[in-house]
Amino acid sequence: MAGETESEECALKDAGAEPLQDGRKGLRINGWEIESRNRYILKSPDLHLWEERLHTSHLPEMVFGESGLFLIHPNSGVKLHFNAFDALVGWKTEKLPPVEVPAAAKWKFRSKPFQQVVLDYDYTFTTPYCGSETFEVENKETTSSLHWEECEEQIDLVALASKEPILFYDEVVLYEDELADNGVSLLTVKVRVMPSCWFLLLRFWLRVDGVLMRLRDTRMYCKFGDNVNPIILRERCWREATFQSLSAKGLPSDSAAYGDPSLISGRLPVVMHKTDKLKIPH
Repeated sequence: MAGETESEECALKDAGAEPLQDGRKGLRINGWEIESRNRYILKSPDLHLWEERLHTSHLPEMVFGESGLFLIHPNSGVKLHFNAFDALVGWKTEKLPPVEVPAAAKWKFRSKPFQQVVLDYDYTFTTPYCGSETFEVENKETTSSLHWEECEEQIDLVALASKEPILFYDEVVLYEDELADNGVSLLTVKVRVMPSCWFLLLRFWLRVDGVLMRLRDTRMYCKFGDNVNPIILRERCWREATFQSLSAKGLPSDSAAYGDPSLISGRLPVVMHKTDKLKIPH
């Protein structure tokens, strides 16, 4: 273990990076401060407060309200962050109709025993959320809409596949619901920092067993260099398919075959794909 720690310290030093202090998890590198926070599930008093703020009586079973990923560029004041509350604001705003379930597979969702409940809201907690943006000026945050430009450039997957040392990696769960044991609704964000770049994946994964699968991915990539104003590429890809349509193509119709979204994403048709970029301002 001591050898591993020394090796990690050398890798950080060679890359001009340093770990965050005060017990925070993350590092500073090339003008960025990157921090991840893994906290506990919200308890009842906080959940009630969230319900009031979101004007809803429904929230996922597990909400990690204090967890998040933060990428701050102090020189410009730009702060990119990923959190459960803003993601649920997106869920409320989009207001997708409830996924229809077969009569034989209806479950007593959020119900008392032996009572049928009409599902009049999107119980899958699907969100179009692709991250939050603020400016930090003199320790004060102001909400800002940064100027993302649609582009033809693509994230350099070859560079990401290279055998660079990983200086920092973490996965943060933002919320999760098992749909009363009939599937999964899961929002996570992963970050990986190498000497040449940082890369993150925000993923919403939905599987309603026997009915539908939905995958909404947001990838962000920032290559380090001499440029004073970093450029961030953001790729958003939404995929979706019914179990019926997959079965018609000769693919498995058993939910057990679709446990890992990374392995089956290629089987799901693309609904939307868009890439844009952000030039960090002075």
